[in-house]
Amino acid sequence: MGEPTTDTAGTVGSATAADTTAAAIRAARIDRGMSLRDLARRIGVSPATLSAVENGRTGVNVDRLREIADVLDTTVARLVGEQSRESPGPTPRTPVPEPPTAAPEGAEWRTFPPLTIDPVLAAAIDAFVETGYHGATMRTLARRAGMSVPGVYHHYRDKQALLVRALDLTMSELHWRVRAARDEGATAAARVALIVEALALYHTHRRALAFIGASEMRSIEEPDRSRITESRNQIQYLLDEQIDAAVRDGTLRTAHPRDAGRAIATMCTSLPQWFRAQGPSSPEQIAAEYAEFALDLLGRPKE
Repeated sequence: MGEPTTDTAGTVGSATAADTTAAAIRAARIDRGMSLRDLARRIGVSPATLSAVENGRTGVNVDRLREIADVLDTTVARLVGEQSRESPGPTPRTPVPEPPTAAPEGAEWRTFPPLTIDPVLAAAIDAFVETGYHGATMRTLARRAGMSVPGVYHHYRDKQALLVRALDLTMSELHWRVRAARDEGATAAARVALIVEALALYHTHRRALAFIGASEMRSIEEPDRSRITESRNQIQYLLDEQIDAAVRDGTLRTAHPRDAGRAIATMCTSLPQWFRAQGPSSPEQIAAEYAEFALDLLGRPKE
């Protein structure tokens, strides 16, 4: 969908459209629990100006509307009333290819080179970790990235697109690393240990992305939330499959394989909450320990 129609002064549409937008801005602000003064401060206008906008006495241009939508965690389309007229559900997003199941050429699952990502996404990842998704705005992301706000919008249509991209990046990398680790195991129990090692390594080496994945799933809108949830479930199923096989062959003896599998996965996904690169243990040490913890939890026979 394109930008809202504007008149020659760059303000939104007709008088009727302006009234609709004014009411939508006020409703969105109240829904967010934000005062008029606070919103005015965050978009850089006086409370009197914002009051005039909300009462339909002053028009608002598209750039300002983008700022308001960003602060209120909504979209320009919703503020101008186009969302309900043109698409009753969530805004459709460009389909993302399924995560690769094979490692990129030359990649090794235990090795974590720096990620090659654009400055806007890098700024968003840092901001989401520091302030949370709802505490970040496109303006603050632009400042972090050393770009103008329109420049950021040229690359990403909104903050939600950045969050989805960060989660897709996480899942894509997790899928190939976990599968590559699993494929090195000669037995089911060995494959369990290798999967756990891969999960622990990812959640320490890629701590920022993993932290966002663990803390911001509720901020993802549909249909992306369901898609990413299913991708996460597939990782769990890979672990469950090997646990089941090891229980069947008698090398692991837990009576509660599903509960143990969830506990092991949660143990790994919680690593970003406390792990620090400057701490006493390296990612490799933690990964090796977690693999041992997992096998003990699953009832590995005592030697």
